Amino acid sequence: MTRLKQEIRFCTSRDGTRIAYAVCGEGPPLVRAGHAFTHLENERDCLAYGHWVELFSRCRTLIRYDTRGCGLSDRDDVEYSMQHLSEDLEAVVEAAGVKRFDLVGMTGGGALAVTYAVRHPEAVNRMVLYGTFAKGRYARSNTSESQEELELLLKLIELGWGQDNPQFRQLFTYQFLPDGNTEQLRSFNDLLRDSTSARNAARYLRASFKADLRELAPKVRCPTLVMHARGDLRMPFDEGRALATLLKGASFVPLDSRNHLLLEQEPAWQQLAAEIGEFLSAAPAPQQGSIEGLNPREAAVLEVLAQGITTDAMAERLGMSEKTLRNHLSTIFSKLGVANRSQAIVLARDKGFGRQSK
Repeated sequence: MTRLKQEIRFCTSRDGTRIAYAVCGEGPPLVRAGHAFTHLENERDCLAYGHWVELFSRCRTLIRYDTRGCGLSDRDDVEYSMQHLSEDLEAVVEAAGVKRFDLVGMTGGGALAVTYAVRHPEAVNRMVLYGTFAKGRYARSNTSESQEELELLLKLIELGWGQDNPQFRQLFTYQFLPDGNTEQLRSFNDLLRDSTSARNAARYLRASFKADLRELAPKVRCPTLVMHARGDLRMPFDEGRALATLLKGASFVPLDSRNHLLLEQEPAWQQLAAEIGEFLSAAPAPQQGSIEGLNPREAAVLEVLAQGITTDAMAERLGMSEKTLRNHLSTIFSKLGVANRSQAIVLARDKGFGRQSK
């Protein structure tokens, strides 16, 4: 596999945490929401993960980042909560300068993707969710025994993660890749070790386990593809089905695998790649923003646009240069969530614009 070229940059989240993000590939933008155990440099070479990076950067400009406490992002004295993690994603999107994009949430990153799509419906064209959940581990641990088991797992991570002996991480690795070969398991085990510290691993997972999407997911408005391996040992298959049920109009694709992260050599990988390629290549449905978000000058421009006159005539009517007019139109299209002039006119007339005399 050819090593993908990438440009690593840094931005700052709201609480001052420095977040490393990378840009690679060419084409329409695709943003990967942060998930556990990322490392922008090492994951490209990981035998169990590099093919995912290659897939998402195929004919796309892939923007991905290291979760706080992981990889090249700040690791010391970072705070974890779903709010902080959501603000990190928002900071990366702002720094990358993308206005409309497709969004992917893998494993624990699914909760962040859903949260972002609800908070910023004007920005997300389509969303891909893989191996994620409707209810985090805490919400699923409804007995004292299961809660005790969960707390024991987090404590064991704190004690055993950073040891030179890989046996504890190997248990974790097996949950991700029960059908991986020796080299894939070793490579992923090294990625886990290098991605973060024992303390950060436990604290990140604790925050992620608290996520509960049952109220939030029904508010998603963008087309969504949900994919989940039937025999996933780390994330129950029923959680993927439950999430797809909550997302209005979502497509659900079950995959025949036991691996939490599909491996490149298994048949299910080819199915996943084809499904994602077809989904992301489809023309995105126009997302209509709010007319109320326009300022008075933009509303005046929209009024004239809705009358269907030429650009030259619009500029003359409004008393502005064509360059200034084009800048206004670009901003208006973004705020309305439309892709072109025709879509803007249809939406504007539907909202009552364009009824003044031409």
